[in-house]
Formats: sequence, structure tokens, C-alpha cells
Amino acid sequence: MKTKYIDLITQSFDFPQDEFEMDGEYLKFNGIDLKALVEEHGTPLKFTYLPKISENIQKAKGWFEKAREELNYEGTYNYCYCTKSSHFRHILGEALKNDIHIETSSAFDINIVENLMKEGLINENQYVVCNGFKREEYVENIARLINNGHRKTITVIDNYEEVDLFSEAIEGDFEIGIRIASEEEPKFEFYTSRLGIGYKDIVPFYQTMVKPNERIKLKMLHFFINTGIKDTSYYWNELTKCLKVYVNLKKVCPELDSLNIGGGFPIKNSLSFSYDYPYMAKEILLQIKAICDEEGIPVPNIFTEFGSYTVGESGGVVYKILYQKKQNDKEYWDMIDSSFMTTLPDAWAISKRFVMLPINRWYDKYERVLLGGLTCDSDDYYNSEQHVNAIYLPKYDSAKPLYIGFFNTGAYQDNISGFGGINHCLIPQPKYILIDENYEAKVYSEEQTHQNVLETLGYNK
Repeated sequence: MKTKYIDLITQSFDFPQDEFEMDGEYLKFNGIDLKALVEEHGTPLKFTYLPKISENIQKAKGWFEKAREELNYEGTYNYCYCTKSSHFRHILGEALKNDIHIETSSAFDINIVENLMKEGLINENQYVVCNGFKREEYVENIARLINNGHRKTITVIDNYEEVDLFSEAIEGDFEIGIRIASEEEPKFEFYTSRLGIGYKDIVPFYQTMVKPNERIKLKMLHFFINTGIKDTSYYWNELTKCLKVYVNLKKVCPELDSLNIGGGFPIKNSLSFSYDYPYMAKEILLQIKAICDEEGIPVPNIFTEFGSYTVGESGGVVYKILYQKKQNDKEYWDMIDSSFMTTLPDAWAISKRFVMLPINRWYDKYERVLLGGLTCDSDDYYNSEQHVNAIYLPKYDSAKPLYIGFFNTGAYQDNISGFGGINHCLIPQPKYILIDENYEAKVYSEEQTHQNVLETLGYNK
């Protein structure tokens, strides 16, 4: 009878997989010796495997370039990284090795861009696409970037007021985009995105507020779907509506030449994850080309804004199971040595699921459990996987420590939890490790101490 944890996994999934393999009874992730990592650095532990960022970028660029060749698509393809997914210098430094562009969303982003320009990591030929609702400091920073000579800065207009704000702040000619306020999926609590300008209002907006200003060139139509690029009737319907706007706008605005299809590719959240990336890249270009050919207009240059896809699959978190609590006849709570709310806030806030696997004890018998965090909040738990409404782990044994990993956690979690700040119940922030292409591990930050926390709170000053 097959009752070991490894039997459960190999019977349920195709395993090993590209990034997951076994070294004896221990799990490896992208070739990383997780056993050695835990032995050297302990837990809880967060890490980023930097080469995965470049790998994913090159894959996406390859899919779109191949689709362009097969379809004889004459527009260019431009890969943008959404900085809001992770603003760390080491993340952007790795991403920018791959001849990409940047998408920003707030004022401080521009300060980061200026810093990267000083380092020579961003040059005058790389686009800076400025998104988001823009208030005074963001407007000032974008204007300074353009006035200082970075003319490949495209300001994506989010509301009617921004045209006048930028006209006053920017010297000479400048380029803009217009963001479409897309309709959300039916399950959303609202009908239309709060960001951008409505489908029916874009052409009148251009004719009354943009076209009369000879200093402004409208170069981009920005189309963003909150749920990302998926092979669903909802996505294709919204893309078709967007393309109709592009066609109508192109007919009255000849300088319009770019379409930004923000709202990126998904990342792996389960061992059963399946997504045909090459098909989606080709189908998107095919749909765009078909409508443009039918209308007799040139195809647009394509921009994508991939945040989670760029950085998400580079990250992981490792915990130790401290103790098991039996709360009734059938609920076994494995308690981790940290908090889900503070280290994986998306798991708590939006019920996001990550790939979760044990690091060791794969040849032990398994049991169904719930995972609990250290805070005194009843919401600090993780109770199911993407592919099944349950969690199975090797049976708890106080004499045999169990370590578990959550993988593909690299996007948003540090930004949302507030890296370096105060966490719920003052649970300390874990040690953070960077791993390079030679599997050399460098400590980026040590685990938070009580001195760090007290100083931030105003004590010990």
C-alpha cells in the first residue's frame, strides 16, 4: 500500500517538474539545495533566485518574437516590467539585463528610475511608461524626467485633469497614452475599473482636449485587465472592444502607433498548473492583426506589462513546523514559525494560493492538516491548495523536524507586507537571502530583532 508523501505527489501529478526535483528525500527548487540553505540560515527564511527573472523574461520575449515572425506582424514587441511587483534594486538590476522597459505607478518610482539611469542601467532608448492616478509629486517627477531629456517617457493619462497638469509642467513636446477604463468580470463588486477613461469617451476626449494641443502626441492606447491575460470569453471580448477603440482613434490620430496590453501572464500556483503561453502570445497578435487588416490600418507596436510573471516565480519562503495542535476529532493544526499574514499577505487578503511542498521527509506517511501562523488573529491560516480543498503533509513527529516551502511568492508580498516595517503582533520579518546563477547565497537582510522593532515604534531613542 502506497502511503508515503512521495507516493501522493507522484500519483497525483507529473513529478518531478522543471523547477522541482528530489535529491534523496529532500526537495530542490530550480536546482537550489534547500536542505543546505535551511541548515545554514535557519527558518523562517525568504529567498529570491535571481536567474529565474531573466529566464522568464527571455521566454516571453521569445514567444512574442516567434508569433511576430509566423504572422508577419510588422509592429515591434516591447517588454515592460511593472515595478510595483517588487521595487528592490536587485530585482530591477536583474530584469534590466534583458533589454526591457519599465512601467511605473507612483511618484517614488521616478526617483528609482533616475537612480537606475545614474548607474547606467536605464538609457535614453528604454521606455518609461507612467501609469496610475497622478497627483502633484508624481506629475512633478515625471515632468522632471522628461525635461531632463528622457523623451521616451510616455505618460498614460488616467483622467481628464492630467492633460493640463502635464502641459503646464513639461517643457516642449511630449508623448502620452490613454488608459481605457475596462469593464471588470461579472464577479467583481463594481462594473467598470476606477482607472482610465471609458471606451465611449476616449475619441471625444482626444478630439477636444488632446488634439488641439500641438505639443502633445498621442502614441499609446493602454488596455489593462485586472485578472490578467487568460483564454476566456471575457478577455477576448474586452480585447475586441479595445481594438475597436484603437481603430477609431487611429483614424483621427495618425501618430497613434502603440497598444499596451497590460494585465500580464499568470504564474504557476499548483503542480497541476497548465497555461499555453506561446498560444496566447500568438492568438493576441492574430486578433490584433486581423482587425487592423480588416480596417486597413497598420498594426500597432505591442507593449506588455508583466510584473508577477517577471518576478513571482523567483521567490520562496521556508518555514519550520513548530508544533501540532489537535483541536477536535479531525482538525490537526501544524503551527509554523512565522505568520502567513505578515510574510504571505496575499494568502490572507485575497485567498491567493502558492505552490506548497515539504522540504524533507518525503518518504514518511502523510496526513491532512491545517497550517496556522503565530499571530493571535484567527485569519492567520492556510487551509487548501489550488488543486484540492485540503493540505497534505508528512505526519507530525516531534522527534523529526519538518520544513515546508511556499514557492513562486516573489511578487507583491514584500511590498504589501511593508518590508522593514512593523508587522501584525510584532512577528519579526524573516531573514532574506539572494541566490545567484552560481547558487551563491547572500544575506540581504537579517531577521528582524526586537531592537529594530522598538526603534521603529519610538522606543529606545
